[in-house]
Amino acid sequence: MARRGDTPSMPPMNPVRAAVADATKGFLPAGEGAALHDAALSAPAGTWLEVGTYCGKSTVHLGAAAATVGAQVVTLDHHRGSEENQPGWEWHDPSLVDPHTGRLETLPSLRRTLWDAQLDDVVSVVVGSTQQVARWWTTPLTLLFLDGNHTEEVAQHDFAAFAGHLVPGGLLLIHDVFEHPEDGGRPPWNVFRRALYVGDYDEVGVTGSLRVLRRR
Repeated sequence: MARRGDTPSMPPMNPVRAAVADATKGFLPAGEGAALHDAALSAPAGTWLEVGTYCGKSTVHLGAAAATVGAQVVTLDHHRGSEENQPGWEWHDPSLVDPHTGRLETLPSLRRTLWDAQLDDVVSVVVGSTQQVARWWTTPLTLLFLDGNHTEEVAQHDFAAFAGHLVPGGLLLIHDVFEHPEDGGRPPWNVFRRALYVGDYDEVGVTGSLRVLRRR
């Protein structure tokens, strides 16, 4: 299935925001970032929720699309890093460690990213775990992007906790979905398959490991 949204009517991200996204630390390949932006342009206006922020690379793609269609983005992360970001793991970045706590701290990087991308008035930052926020979240969503903790327990929790707030016609986007185990971890793939088996979603696009579904 090809990426959706590659039509002349889809405006590209402006050069300033594109440059900020390219320069921001993260794990979103350029092609998947463009697909994320294009897919978001087809989402209804309203509240969009991003689960998993890191330094804000994907947040810029979503925020740029939200600014175009008149939506607001909430990006949710505890900013202390997932398992693969911790010392001794492949994706650990020592430059992001807070010397005061000795722990990873990506919130300052995100704040600079949003400032540089001129998205402070489009993106609201929520700092906390998904377990904390799920207890009080009640806002209907027109887009949900799942790219947080990739353990099975938390990935399944995040889908169960937030997908129920997605309105009919809203978009569910899931990152790091790999069909074959040798290409990547299983939890995002299992969440993707669960969404299809629930019966409320249709797959409408795929680019690399990014899957796009629309709620019926």
